[in-house]
Amino acid sequence: MQQISILTNILNWFTEPLQYGFLVQAIWVSAFVGLVCAVLSCYITLKGWSLMGDAISHAVVPGVVIAYAMNIPFAIGAFVFGFGATVAIGYIKSNTRLKEDAVIGIVFTGFFAFGLVIVTKIPSNIDLFHILFGNVLGISRGDIIQTLMAGILTLVVILLRRKDLLLFCFDPNHAQAIGLNTQMMYYTLLSVLALTIVAALQTAGIILVISMLVTPGSIGYLLSDRFDQMLIISVISSVFSCIFGTYISYHLDVSTGGSIVVSLTLLFVIAMIFAPKYGVVAQQLRKGTNKGLQEFL
Repeated sequence: MQQISILTNILNWFTEPLQYGFLVQAIWVSAFVGLVCAVLSCYITLKGWSLMGDAISHAVVPGVVIAYAMNIPFAIGAFVFGFGATVAIGYIKSNTRLKEDAVIGIVFTGFFAFGLVIVTKIPSNIDLFHILFGNVLGISRGDIIQTLMAGILTLVVILLRRKDLLLFCFDPNHAQAIGLNTQMMYYTLLSVLALTIVAALQTAGIILVISMLVTPGSIGYLLSDRFDQMLIISVISSVFSCIFGTYISYHLDVSTGGSIVVSLTLLFVIAMIFAPKYGVVAQQLRKGTNKGLQEFL
């Protein structure tokens, strides 16, 4: 009887949230966003562009505020300012002696600060907390459509240019040597990065979307040396975290975006410790084996 009771409680834990339409909607929207972020995350990880994702996610703030104030889809404003930030970064980097990390820091803080200024000056019902940390439980039908359009467009672009993007991320010098237009690949990758951030705004918000863009690819990178396997692992870990995090947010009555990112971070910690080849445990075992072999010899 006790086992039956435990199974019933577990079943209720999973089925209870499904009684509410807004939670079912939040689960599948989060899972879709997790899929899109995971796919792009693999390319971002290989390219080493985690800071670029941070920059674009902060740069979209003024675009979101202005779009809401003008009563136009927030995705338009977010993408315009997100892509505008990437153009600004590329222009300043090409025409000054500053390194890319310094340029990124200057641009994204400038855009973000501008967004904070106009939030306080433009009359609107915008909740800054929702912009920063997401509000997937209260997402409207119009926002869902914008999220789906941005996400699908991102996946289509990556699917069509996946080999070129992979070569550009892995070895840009070789890509240029074989005649690939690396400048176009640079802006293509930045464009889909901006689109992905637009898609993830309602789910995780500007602050937490950085984790969704970096962590899944990092998990896959720790667990596999092959890109196709890395991609699968990244998608599974991201989608699982989005679904599980939404459940946790319901049962514990906490932030949905925060729960998703915490779940994803815990998976990363597990991978970091127990990855069969690159994990902390495996590396310590190899060090111990090498030390013992050296003493033996």
